[in-house]
Amino acid sequence: MKKLISGSEIVIKTLLNESVEYIFGYPGGAIMPIYDSLHDYINLVSHILMRHEQGSIHAAQGYARVTGKVGVCFTTSGPGATNLITGLADALIDSTPIVCITGQVFSHLLGTDAFQETNIIDISLSVTKWNVQVLRAEDICASIQKGFIIAKKGRPGPVLIDITKDAQFQKTKFSYKPFDQIEYFKPYPCIKEEKIKKAAHLINNAKKPLIITGQGVVLSNSEDEFKKFVEKTGIPVASTLLGLGSLNSTHHLYVGMLGMHGNYAPNILTNQCDLIIAIGMRFDDRVTGNINKYAKQAKIIHLEIDSSEINKNILCHIPIIGDCKKSLQKLIYYVYKSNHEKWVQKFFFLKKKEEKIIIQKDLNPIKGNISMGEVLKWINLYKKKNAILVTDVGQHQMIASRYFNFTYKKSQITSGGLGTMGFALPASIGAKIGAKKRQVICIVGDGGIQMTIQEMGTILQNNICIKIILLNNNFLGMVRQWQQLFFNKRYSCTKLINPDFVKLSNAYNIKSERVKKRENLKKSVKRALYNKKSFLLEIVVKKEDNVFPMIPSDSAVDEIRLT
Repeated sequence: MKKLISGSEIVIKTLLNESVEYIFGYPGGAIMPIYDSLHDYINLVSHILMRHEQGSIHAAQGYARVTGKVGVCFTTSGPGATNLITGLADALIDSTPIVCITGQVFSHLLGTDAFQETNIIDISLSVTKWNVQVLRAEDICASIQKGFIIAKKGRPGPVLIDITKDAQFQKTKFSYKPFDQIEYFKPYPCIKEEKIKKAAHLINNAKKPLIITGQGVVLSNSEDEFKKFVEKTGIPVASTLLGLGSLNSTHHLYVGMLGMHGNYAPNILTNQCDLIIAIGMRFDDRVTGNINKYAKQAKIIHLEIDSSEINKNILCHIPIIGDCKKSLQKLIYYVYKSNHEKWVQKFFFLKKKEEKIIIQKDLNPIKGNISMGEVLKWINLYKKKNAILVTDVGQHQMIASRYFNFTYKKSQITSGGLGTMGFALPASIGAKIGAKKRQVICIVGDGGIQMTIQEMGTILQNNICIKIILLNNNFLGMVRQWQQLFFNKRYSCTKLINPDFVKLSNAYNIKSERVKKRENLKKSVKRALYNKKSFLLEIVVKKEDNVFPMIPSDSAVDEIRLT
């Protein structure tokens, strides 16, 4: 006869059977039984104690993004659970597979406004791929198994499993029976061969085609297939923010990043191409600008695993619904070996214009304060080839994304769709936990870092090696830029009076340094990146530096401004 075990122990055993190695979390009353059971398995699964529940979920996101595995986090009920909402929304829109397990009050107290009770199921409904409340111990294992399948299969996303305290205490038999299919859940649509052939025909006859690569290429682990497709067709490639790293940024067919602060050439020529092949991207407003003026002259082929994204923002002529990896494998077979050299040269002609007006000024300023771009220049010189870039949200995010050399798979982690300030520091912790042998460079602004700066305590406690590059302009820089350009320089509530970041870093036993002068920058960046332990390098940059090019709000992509 099988031994009866508690629901809380079933949680841990199920996670072990799902090959979970790390859990990011923060304990509390309603999840205490699960933490008590975790104590008996601490040699089999590692728990990373974060300093805030939002930090827990962002760390799980960073871990998932760099490993391709499901990130896991624990929180308690009430405020613990509600503190996950930002991370859940972030993970949903950026397609990140995570499973969040929250404790809940005793089932007989549900709906009574008991201490630390919130209806997290209803609250999280719109920001999860799936959620469930578990009231019985015997339902825990199957619910977690189902959660992992839903989180990672098809278009990835966040799952929340809320477990009442009595279900954690109840005892029942435990039996883990692997399954990978759920009734009515069809995560991988059948790719239609006739769509592939029609798409190949358009590709083979296009004169001015453009490939747009999105995060779907990275999530489907199809970087190799994507490179073969690009090189066989000879078509220039532009990337969305989350698609960065799907193709080496030094590749001869890579023409830059699209979007509001993307590169000049791909934005201009989007409205001149005759065919767009969109792969694993969702035509969000940052990429399209004004949709009524977007690529009206072009045929559009859209490779996408989520059918709800087809024709949601931009109407496409040939939708190919399915996993990017399999779709690309089929397309490679049908497309011709081609060369679009004259068309590609148009991109590089426009790139020279951007280099003359913007890039040289960003990377090699002659006078004035340090620019954000020149910091990236020295980072590229001294970073390791396998470096992972983790960015927060703001001007530094755009500058880093524009100038960082992506030379390795799964090298870029940022909050794209939601734009969550405070994302980078905890996400970099998760990234380093998931990729211990890779260098993690966390680039943050003085505004964003202060939203989750307490996670330095997590770095201290776990001796995690992260290179934190803090670009300090004493402003909420991106908001200030818009105020300057569109609100007559009325800088309302964007100036920051900051703490001494070096002293604060030292209090957490993290080596640190402040750089104000250009002549000290190169050596300081080298010292920070070569140090064997965590390092915070605060760089005082221009207070009123702007990020260009820029597509003004509600403008067309070819109305991008260089100044």
